[in-house]
Amino acid sequence: MVDTSRGEAPARPAEEPRGCLFALSQPPLMIFLAVVGGLLLMAAVHDLFLL
Repeated sequence: MVDTSRGEAPARPAEEPRGCLFALSQPPLMIFLAVVGGLLLMAAVHDLFLL
């Protein structure tokens, strides 16, 4: 363990850059992608089976 009794703050580790998986874990983005995917799916089903 690091001894910080002399009043020195422990060194902070460098923050890692956030990537694509962090972006996909955000609920508003996932809701948007689900809506767009649903619309594309409905259009594909309409074109394949109803036209």
